Amino acid sequence: MLEGYQPDAFFDEMFQPDRTVRPHCKPLYDRIAALDQKDFDARKATCELYFLKQGVTFNVYHDSRGSERIFPFDPVPRVIPANEWDHLESGLIQRITALNLFLHDIYHDQQILKDGIIPRSFIEQARHYRPEFRGIDVPGDIYIHICGSDLIRDDKGEWLVLEDNGRCPSGASYLLENRKALKRVFPDLFDTSSVRSVDSYPLEVLEMLRHIAPRKSGNPVCVLLTPGCHNSAYFEHCYLAREMGIEIVEGRDLVVRDNVVYMRTTRGLERVDVIYRRIDDDFIDPVVFRKDSVLGVPGIMNAYRAGNVALANAVGTGVADDKAIYAFVPDIIRYYLAQEPILQSVPTYLAAKEDDLRYILDHLPELVVKATNESGGYGMLMGPAASKSEISEFRERIIADPTNYIAQPVVSLSRCPTWCDGNMEGRHVDLRPYIIYGETPRIVPGGLTRVALKKGSLVVNSSQGGGSKDTWVLRH
Repeated sequence: MLEGYQPDAFFDEMFQPDRTVRPHCKPLYDRIAALDQKDFDARKATCELYFLKQGVTFNVYHDSRGSERIFPFDPVPRVIPANEWDHLESGLIQRITALNLFLHDIYHDQQILKDGIIPRSFIEQARHYRPEFRGIDVPGDIYIHICGSDLIRDDKGEWLVLEDNGRCPSGASYLLENRKALKRVFPDLFDTSSVRSVDSYPLEVLEMLRHIAPRKSGNPVCVLLTPGCHNSAYFEHCYLAREMGIEIVEGRDLVVRDNVVYMRTTRGLERVDVIYRRIDDDFIDPVVFRKDSVLGVPGIMNAYRAGNVALANAVGTGVADDKAIYAFVPDIIRYYLAQEPILQSVPTYLAAKEDDLRYILDHLPELVVKATNESGGYGMLMGPAASKSEISEFRERIIADPTNYIAQPVVSLSRCPTWCDGNMEGRHVDLRPYIIYGETPRIVPGGLTRVALKKGSLVVNSSQGGGSKDTWVLRH
């Protein structure tokens, strides 16, 4: 099955440039090479049937083919050796520690702005900065409780941080279901590999929620707040609530009385201590933010300010994963921790800066341009693949609103062997590890590997035709 595979000129995670197998991938390679293609195809089909029966789906908005679909899964896992994972783990812990210190500062003394490390305008113009949140203390000064930082590897195999997702990062349910499906359908792949488990994720999230509860006595009541069944990640909301053994609620299920949040139940009102919210800031409280929101809970911010309920993640965390602020994260790490960044960032040009804007406009066909307030692969220009008209249109957008755009050089993402239409071919991948920050930061050994299933594509988002793989972190 791997006989005709070509690593090409990219960094391939299974094969070295001379096409010899990387040592940490050898056990997996041997198992796949021994599989019969007909048997492999049958097991892959069983995998897809498993996802269908389990309802492992995601929603795509504004798609004429229908909104709900099965999350595409490639059964050839990605393998990360223990020493590489140690490096990633230390870098991610350093990063989330610095970002939490940054958020506390931004919503209190703003010393980093006074010292001129970040221009004040970048904070005050950030879409997800919440000045209403200034002066509010949060449990343990932790703002980002769950973070999904997206990592990539360049053409030399070096790991880089592409972006941080510190608001409502999604995808953890697919990480867990990918592992369950692969164990069920390809148990023999695990026979000769020492793969670390990811099963503890829901329990670790629950422990984090209990840790930040305002009431320390008894058993704190934790709930997951969802926008409802039409949200793109609704499957995940239900899945995680079930795995943690907590209630899943919508805004109409909660009520605030005397600055305390209660859940409506068949037994009457029950006090809520912690809310794992999967609703953006804009919609969480119509009294404070968007007045037209019917998804949130009126008065919940008053209960939050009073310290009677904890929110994970905290309100206002979006300023830390703003695509413009991303460019300052290395400086943020140096400022708060007096350390050099363990994980490097992708070079970033800020259109809000005059020199950077000139460079961006002169090199649009060579760059990736991103809108700072978009996600999921939307609002993005892939310069080398764009038409002249697309580049011209984006040029006008940038000139009209330079503060809303950043640009980066195109990074040749690493590739992994992927089963595509009866052939094993290289496809570009990224990695979203999940950091859980309760008493201490903890990282699930693995993460969601997203794969660009379209040949030559660098866009891995599920909404843009991407799929996923199981991620194996090997034991020492």
